[in-house]
Amino acid sequence: MLTFFSSVDFPFSPYIVASVFQNFPLIIFTWFCSQKSESQKHGLTESWATGGAVPPPISVSADPFASSKLLPLSSSTSCIEPPSLTIFGRTLKKGQIEQTHFRLFTALRRSQGFALKASMGPPGFTEKLDNKLETLAEAEEGCVIFNDLKDRFLSFKKNKYMKNIEQFENLAKAQAPKFMVIACADSRVCPSNILGFQPGEAFMIRNIANLVPPFESGPSETNAALEFAVNTLQVENLLVIGHSCCGGIRALMSMQDDANEKSFIKSWVVIGKNARIKAKAAASNLSFDEQCKHCEKESVNDSLLNLLTYPWIEEKVANEELSIHGGYYDFTDCSFEKWTLDYRGTTLEENGRISAKNKIFWC
Repeated sequence: MLTFFSSVDFPFSPYIVASVFQNFPLIIFTWFCSQKSESQKHGLTESWATGGAVPPPISVSADPFASSKLLPLSSSTSCIEPPSLTIFGRTLKKGQIEQTHFRLFTALRRSQGFALKASMGPPGFTEKLDNKLETLAEAEEGCVIFNDLKDRFLSFKKNKYMKNIEQFENLAKAQAPKFMVIACADSRVCPSNILGFQPGEAFMIRNIANLVPPFESGPSETNAALEFAVNTLQVENLLVIGHSCCGGIRALMSMQDDANEKSFIKSWVVIGKNARIKAKAAASNLSFDEQCKHCEKESVNDSLLNLLTYPWIEEKVANEELSIHGGYYDFTDCSFEKWTLDYRGTTLEENGRISAKNKIFWC
């Protein structure tokens, strides 16, 4: 077995490493014969590999990596092959050279480490493993993606779960969150990360642009979650959180008034059309980015109004059994605004406006 290694450990399966070359000695032999033939074409005289007289020319492929089979002799050529040749302890005879394949895995070219192992196995070794090796490479790449998640999970189990096992055992029996949070699906604005919610503290629903559809819009995952949180879990607070640089709001603001949208995203964000109208009217002299920022906050208020279209929510709010809050997280400067809907001062007619109280700004 001939082995080449770099100073960096090779990160892949030994099966991949072992099958990079198939029948490496055969390739060396074929290349040697090719070089011999080329030398004789130019009238060069060299000694045979074992010393002694120069043998007659051998007809071989010009490209040993494309095919290592002996080419058929033409009628005008009389070539006598050496009866045998020993390379790396293996005796090769006429008819024993089969087509070989040189396949370098794409993963090897990307790797900083480089290692090659020459196989002395039977000629069909790599062919049998090709499909299996590709599957193994894909599996290894998939495993690498989850390695970090595995470490995080084990860290969570060790540092949080095991240290608070009694709390988690109680949560396994029932949950009694005080909050229901409606937030955006954006990966940058996880409510638990921003506001430090612990397991069991907040029931959450996340969707594009943190929108709440009105009651008359019919069933959706958002109002199904609302019904469960308010009527079954008996949460005391509903919190809608908007955020800066929201792609959903940008899509809403970019829509044409008369456009016939077939996109799932556009069909969803149109729920915030009233917020779009208000934002364009209030910030018409500002840049598009500023209009979007204005709409990000206005859409939160629009969702607070939509919450009151659900009879079982309005009833609890009117009886002061449930509070509705709005929030806005600006991750460009890490600030948070919070306000509470003042039910007594809020107008519920079409295009109504909320009255806010208890405004707080955290920075």
